[in-house]
Amino acid sequence: MSVLKPPLPAKLIMSLIFHEPEQYKQVIEELSHLFGSLDFISEVLPFDHTDYYYAEMGKPLWRRLISFESLISPEDLPSIKNKTNALEKNFTREGKREVNIDPGYLTAERLVLATGKNYTHRIYLKDGVYADLTLIYQKGDFQPLPWTYPDYAGESIKGLLRLIRKKYLYQRKERKTP
Repeated sequence: MSVLKPPLPAKLIMSLIFHEPEQYKQVIEELSHLFGSLDFISEVLPFDHTDYYYAEMGKPLWRRLISFESLISPEDLPSIKNKTNALEKNFTREGKREVNIDPGYLTAERLVLATGKNYTHRIYLKDGVYADLTLIYQKGDFQPLPWTYPDYAGESIKGLLRLIRKKYLYQRKERKTP
């Protein structure tokens, strides 16, 4: 029989997709108010792997990947997703979102994103939120899975995630967490 124990803390990350740079700055302020200080903000990356958001948000679209200084419990992901959904609603104009916020967490072994959409590989958590196992860390790098979105499987995002993972492992070492 396995011995049940709480999970190790995880690194809260978010992907922000936006059309106007000013929107990004305002959203960051709100996210910092909700979840604490940021410890990583990526450069602006073009978001051109899909046209899924163009009708709603316009084009071109841009992405920034961010992470927060404080570590979280993985069980907090549904609450975080619901808070970011509420924030997205605050940044709507004429019924269209001005920013897409995809929260998730990173551990030494994986990247998990929160979603409201069910699919075969997604596990229901609670409050309408599913966990999407997006990448696994094996053989010294992040490995995509058959369902991983192409942008997360690409080198630019994986490179940023490697930096965030390094910071996360350092934080765990400072806390003397296994």
